[in-house]
Amino acid sequence: MANTTAVYARIDTSLKDSAEEILAQLGISPSSAIQMLYSQIILQRGMPFESKLPVRKPVAIGSLNREQLDAEIKRGFDSANTGKVYSEEEVDRIFAEEFGI
Repeated sequence: MANTTAVYARIDTSLKDSAEEILAQLGISPSSAIQMLYSQIILQRGMPFESKLPVRKPVAIGSLNREQLDAEIKRGFDSANTGKVYSEEEVDRIFAEEFGI
């Protein structure tokens, strides 16, 4: 018999139940799934998926629905009405810092 050890972790009950329901449909035990994860961590020399914050990108107007577009326009009007305005150079600098463009 292989030399084994126990791994204990506390996770959300709903998360556990949902994941184990899917694993059961796949015919995989929770122990096998954990072993697969650990094996992939070794093979990948890290997590087997990206674990980072998404890159922020400016929102394309065409991707907004009417309600979202109205909200963005209102934010612009509110900003201008409070005197918070930006020069072209400031906008370019902000976009370069926040979005790398």
